[in-house]
Amino acid sequence: MSNKNTVSTLLEMKRRGEKISQLTCYDYSTARLIDGAGINTVLVGDSLGMTMQGNENTLPVTLEEMIIYGRSVVRGCKNAFVIVDMPFMSYQKSAEQALENAGRIIKETNANAVKLEGAVIPQIRAIVKAGIPVCAHIGMTPQSVNAFGGFKVQGKDEENARRILDEALELQDAGAFMVVLECVPPKLSALITEAVDMITIGIGGGAGCDGQVLVYQDMLQMSGDFVPKFVKHFARIGDAMTQAFVAYDAEVKAGTFPGPEHSYTKSDCSDEFLFRLKAEYSERMKKS
Repeated sequence: MSNKNTVSTLLEMKRRGEKISQLTCYDYSTARLIDGAGINTVLVGDSLGMTMQGNENTLPVTLEEMIIYGRSVVRGCKNAFVIVDMPFMSYQKSAEQALENAGRIIKETNANAVKLEGAVIPQIRAIVKAGIPVCAHIGMTPQSVNAFGGFKVQGKDEENARRILDEALELQDAGAFMVVLECVPPKLSALITEAVDMITIGIGGGAGCDGQVLVYQDMLQMSGDFVPKFVKHFARIGDAMTQAFVAYDAEVKAGTFPGPEHSYTKSDCSDEFLFRLKAEYSERMKKS
């Protein structure tokens, strides 16, 4: 029996009231570990612009970069459902642009779905019509960070709460099967979750969503000093990695690594041959 997560199996989980797990991922090695742990869905987020490239936000990430990272992650996932972000300005221009670039992502990465930020209804309709599953993203949408004036909670007042709910309903009508609710008050997220048939995935949206997503570097304490309110450290891998790097540095500089147990000692070359080889090399150096 296959354990592969699909649109159908994920929607069935929502109907049964089962929570859905999601983590970001950007490379093959980590994808294998996440997939082996039983995580339902993996998001190749344009957050890689910050976590992997050191940018201040996600805006510089290109379509080509998303394809390269996405392809690597897909290769590491046997059962997880893989979603690839469409980066800034790869879909905003028109439905035609969105469809072309979504098609490239699916064709060149073999991912299972794409994700778009905002209530870009014509774009989502066109992509879904072509047979490509779409995950939407509303609330705090990082590609609009300049318009928001920073990474801020959305939907706190009545007007914006109504707007976000309306957007969710419009996105469902456009064909999205899943929506990420980022930095949205928990009561509003729970209301949206009850109002729609599509899957809701929270990140700073409270426990009322159908599932949760975190950036894996955040939940493993690898992202530096700033910790968003919605992040929990499930392990302190950052500290463990630093300790390992320090130990390695010390042993290399002390000459204790590598030891005999880490070296290939078997050789068909005799000590006499190596002595002659050294002498020949020294002679050539003198002549040069």
